[in-house]
Amino acid sequence: MREDIQAYNNVLELIGDTPLVKLNRIMKGFPGNFYAKIESFNPGHSTKDRIALYIIEEAERKGILKPGSTIIETTSGNTGFSLAMVSVIKGYECILAVSSKSSKDKIAMLKNMGAKVYVCPAHVSADDPRSYYQVAKRLHEETQGSVYINQYFNELNIDAHYNTTGPEVWNQTNGNVTHFVACCGTGGTISGTAKYLKEKNSKIRVLGIDAYGSVLKKYHETREFDEEEIYPYRIEGLGKNLIPTATDFDVIDKFEKVSDEDSAHTARELVKAEGMFLGYTSGAAIQGVKQLAEDGEFDENSNVVIILPDHGSRYMSKVFSDEWMTEQGFFDSIHEKDATKVQFIK
Repeated sequence: MREDIQAYNNVLELIGDTPLVKLNRIMKGFPGNFYAKIESFNPGHSTKDRIALYIIEEAERKGILKPGSTIIETTSGNTGFSLAMVSVIKGYECILAVSSKSSKDKIAMLKNMGAKVYVCPAHVSADDPRSYYQVAKRLHEETQGSVYINQYFNELNIDAHYNTTGPEVWNQTNGNVTHFVACCGTGGTISGTAKYLKEKNSKIRVLGIDAYGSVLKKYHETREFDEEEIYPYRIEGLGKNLIPTATDFDVIDKFEKVSDEDSAHTARELVKAEGMFLGYTSGAAIQGVKQLAEDGEFDENSNVVIILPDHGSRYMSKVFSDEWMTEQGFFDSIHEKDATKVQFIK
């Protein structure tokens, strides 16, 4: 590379060092200072870029991944996109088992990134042979020279965030962070970051956001897996119907559950209040923080860092579609559809 040209060698060098931005309006009226860590600034537009690059490069170092290898993974969309992006740069094939709950936008992006995509029914048990967990395992067994990333049960998921996200949050706040908040799906983001932060200051509160219909909150409180907690919900990449070993429940202080409807409206509010066009899970994160604030979790000295994991472009056919919101019954007397913004000239 010429010394007089300032350029990156490839998009993978853009992963990490995402910005921390103060929330000025959406949390107005609540005590404390609230900061969004905007992970859509990663080249793959989500926090999953971090684990995709870290796990693949660890596999390369160990000689597990070799030229001509195929990468296989279970994903709700974001991890798949990140793996497909890394695969393009490094020259691997990529096969993804995707939940049917994933938006059409995400599935189209995966296909256009060159991945082979298997769409699996969302509302089946984790051990059902049609589930995206089992389909990915079968594809791994059938594909010679393949590597199964297995993000839900891969300790490297935690390590990736311990080595990147945790130090970034600590340094960006000069060690003044008092609360760390993240949605919990695989649990890698919250676990790895929390592990690092609590080693620096054990008093930092770590708050996980879970979905109604998921088992994580109750498992954290009781250490019992309760199938009665499981029912279908719409938010992608948040909550689980199994217990991922990539979640370290011991470093999480509290879970807060959020609803599909509230999270969808908060994602839309985030755009209008802060100019942040981010995803459904980002809306869930802010909704959880609002609920925690209402319950008195924060005071005027609180410095709250919230992971906002992905970009709104992946939800154009969902939360940012009036038609989809109407179909879900999400518009009511409190949340009315705003039809005055678009006018058609004849």
